[in-house]
Amino acid sequence: MVVGWSQPGFGCWLSGVDINTQQSFEALNQRAVAVVVDPIQSVKGKVVSDAFRLINPQTMMLGQEPRQTTSNLGHLNKPSIQALIHGLNRHYYSIAINYRKNELEEKMLLNLYKKKWTHELTLQRFDSHSKTNEQTVWVAIGTFEIRTETRVLLFIIGCRGTYGDPWVVQEMLNLAIKYNKAVQEEDELPPEKLAIANVGKQDAKKHLEEHVSNLMSSNIIQTLGTMLDTVVL
Repeated sequence: MVVGWSQPGFGCWLSGVDINTQQSFEALNQRAVAVVVDPIQSVKGKVVSDAFRLINPQTMMLGQEPRQTTSNLGHLNKPSIQALIHGLNRHYYSIAINYRKNELEEKMLLNLYKKKWTHELTLQRFDSHSKTNEQTVWVAIGTFEIRTETRVLLFIIGCRGTYGDPWVVQEMLNLAIKYNKAVQEEDELPPEKLAIANVGKQDAKKHLEEHVSNLMSSNIIQTLGTMLDTVVL
């Protein structure tokens, strides 16, 4: 008996609700297995999936191994940190699984997310591209007391509107403020508190760098594509 879950983008693990559901299925059938598939993380030619069974609490109290070795074939998959946090090897354990694909299924998986060489030369609509730029970045640079390097960063990526309008930056506003706050905390907090201060928090600097990289690459591709079309056509 197989019970299936789909967790798009979250990886393969069982939540508390999933554990309770699986517990009821295992009460009905002792051979029930929970199979989790992540369609978002599944990439070309590879399916991200895992199988789990619950661990009897009494077995854990006695210190016994819940898994039984039936053959030398197969290996245990290396668990992800998300699965360990959500109770892997404490409330449930993973089972090594394999699956067979026919020729049509292999061809389908290999063509998943497949791009043609012309894909990178495809131009966006200029109005939507301009709107994307404006949504990515807006803020009046002089409004916030941001460190020099951040002001320069926003100056480079900023988009100038009509004369007298502020420099636009939309999505990076919160990131810039968080980065400025993080830099100030680095100067105020002692080293021992600083080591754990940012645990579990968003790294504003890395997200800013990612936004800048995406913005620059999209604008470079759009500009080169426009010049190419002008010359060719």
